[in-house]
Amino acid sequence: MNISVVIPLLNEEESLNELHDWIVKVMQSNRYSYEILFIDDGSTDTSWEVIENLSKKNTAVKGIRFQKNYGKSQALNAGFKEVIGDVVITMDADLQDSPDEIPELYNLITKDGFDLISGWKKKRYDSKIRKNIPSKLFNAAARKTSGLKLHDFNCGLKAYKKEVIKNIDVNGEMHRYIPVLAKNAGYTKIDEKVVAHQARKYGVTKFGIERFINGFLDLITIWFLSTFGKRPMHLFGFLGTIMFIIGCTFAFYLGIDKLFLNPTGRLITERPQFYIALVTMIIGTQLFLAGFIGELMLRTKTDTKRYLISTKINI
Repeated sequence: MNISVVIPLLNEEESLNELHDWIVKVMQSNRYSYEILFIDDGSTDTSWEVIENLSKKNTAVKGIRFQKNYGKSQALNAGFKEVIGDVVITMDADLQDSPDEIPELYNLITKDGFDLISGWKKKRYDSKIRKNIPSKLFNAAARKTSGLKLHDFNCGLKAYKKEVIKNIDVNGEMHRYIPVLAKNAGYTKIDEKVVAHQARKYGVTKFGIERFINGFLDLITIWFLSTFGKRPMHLFGFLGTIMFIIGCTFAFYLGIDKLFLNPTGRLITERPQFYIALVTMIIGTQLFLAGFIGELMLRTKTDTKRYLISTKINI
């Protein structure tokens, strides 16, 4: 199969028929073999009924329905496990991503040999204060931290070689950082393409300003996990050892000073260096134990279900 289109959604009943018809038109005009996988992330409108009707008209339409709203990352994770196309395209369901971009994205993966192509909505139709400016700040921080020179990490329109999405684990709210996850997994042929951005036609956005705050926090998390996720003792053990050495140095100095240099001076417990030594040794011990516990958790952890699927269609 040439292409799998993965579409996570939440309460997008008005746009689904139009989006489906648009994708089918592109696929048929280019003679691609394809599948369209909708992941209903706990919609409370009639989105799932629309997907069921589409699947009856078109056997290439598949669906996954979550028991409740688990988030976009979990929806993508579930979709990535099921798709079988050589190239996987992700896009949002609100018609702001254009299916007309699919042929060029497909060619960049299959002919130019890229592992991942991320969309760049260079010209946007969103609110400048609520979305554009926070997005620019967020993307600048992501570029600095990850080393990837992408302008729009959060664009929903992306294309992947199948093996990429089969070898990364998208969880939490890490959908913003799939290019970073791919890079950390060893896929280095990552680039971007300017894509058309369209004003929202139906409904309202499901994301508020808090997504950028969460995005910055997730950025710190992914940096830590990519650097020390497999070896927490290297960070916590190192910091703990440094702190413990500092504490022991102060304690040794106090002991030498009291015994040999100034035996008639103040009591050790009356000197601030005593408390510096005590606190740093305690913190050092705690950091070392944190690294040790982290190592134990890595070696004993078991995978747990992050979402519940209530219904599947054509899968």
